[in-house]
Amino acid sequence: MSNNRRNDTGRDRMPERPIYYNDIENDGYVDYDAKRPGASRQGAGRPAGRPERRTYREDVNGYERNRPQFEPRDNRVRRESSPRPDERRRRPEPGYIDERAYRDDRRDDRRGTGKKSRQRKKKNPFKSFLITIFVCALIILIAGLGISYSVTKKAYGMMNYESAGDFDKEALTEDGVTNILLIGNDSRLNGEDGRSDAMILVSISKTSGKILMTSILRDVYVEIPGHGSNRLNAAYAFGGPELLMETIEHNFDIPVSRYVLVNFEAFAGVVDAVGGVDIELTLEEIGWVNAYLNEYNELTGHEFGYNYLTQTEPGVIHLNGPQALAYSRNRYVGTDFGRTERQRKVMEEIIKKLPGAVITNMNGLMEGLCPNLTTNLTMKECYGLALRLPFILKYERVSGSIPLEGTWWDQNIDGMAVLGIDFEANKNYLHENLYVKPEKEAGEESSEP
Repeated sequence: MSNNRRNDTGRDRMPERPIYYNDIENDGYVDYDAKRPGASRQGAGRPAGRPERRTYREDVNGYERNRPQFEPRDNRVRRESSPRPDERRRRPEPGYIDERAYRDDRRDDRRGTGKKSRQRKKKNPFKSFLITIFVCALIILIAGLGISYSVTKKAYGMMNYESAGDFDKEALTEDGVTNILLIGNDSRLNGEDGRSDAMILVSISKTSGKILMTSILRDVYVEIPGHGSNRLNAAYAFGGPELLMETIEHNFDIPVSRYVLVNFEAFAGVVDAVGGVDIELTLEEIGWVNAYLNEYNELTGHEFGYNYLTQTEPGVIHLNGPQALAYSRNRYVGTDFGRTERQRKVMEEIIKKLPGAVITNMNGLMEGLCPNLTTNLTMKECYGLALRLPFILKYERVSGSIPLEGTWWDQNIDGMAVLGIDFEANKNYLHENLYVKPEKEAGEESSEP
């Protein structure tokens, strides 16, 4: 009885494992409650006297047909329909086809290359114009500085540099004035022997806005340091350019620390390089030009009569290099005062034509002038003067000579014909033209607060 009773309860028919909803029995039914832990078939192991639990049975195939279908979810890939967190609240602006184009333009705007950035730039055409002008001016300035440096370096390489001792340590410009002494020696060779045939003090004054070319007559009787009193041109014969500059400083109280020594070939070469000069000559001056050309032709190996002036009437005549040199050396018309005036006339014409010659005949200008120059100017100083040249050419040009008219007298000392001068009057002339500002500028300056 007990065994039969045990079999009636169905304990011996318990399955070995839980039955899930997709396990199909032979009878076609499945117990969905059996998937809970500790559950079993219906009625299996139910204590006696306990009410029967509510159960339900469902056709498996019917469930599969009616069960809602969902696509498998893959969290590894973000779906395009889900916007990024930082863009969920954004909406494409008018004119965009889709949100992707909108995002691309916003990214380009942050980089400064987007449509809005381009539009912002178009809103400031004047600013763009100013930037363009500034960049072009900067490029031109840099190019100009580079060209100026290369030309100056090439020209300086052709010159002859010779130190002037302690004068080299002094500043090129003092109190706004740059003094350079041009020396033309009367040597018939390419050396530095002989006396100084011409002395022109070129003074560039930023204070007065003038370029003062002052011829100092060689017969002025001065005190030469260490050599007593003598003619001024004797200082060059005694001690070269250094002693000559020291003598001028000592007698005229004006600082001079730089010199340029010019010989005959340099003077004639620079006149030819600028294309010649136009000078008004008298009939007497024409005769003396041809006379001085005889000596020049003999020194240069040319035949007699070469470069002679054929004009027999006074007037404006176009002179080439040798003719201008012969004109400048003439001391028989108008004494030494007339000779220095002729030298300044030629220099004035050279300065007028120099800017054009720099553009059209730079190589000829350097080849004709630079190899025949000797100076104590350094490369740096020459480059500084080259940079200032466009401004210097705008200065007022004034020419004169020392001694001034009415401040000199003839003297004969130890059988030597010399010029005695009033040094104070001539010192004042130099000071007023170099260190005193024009009255108009002085008045404007005094009216400023």
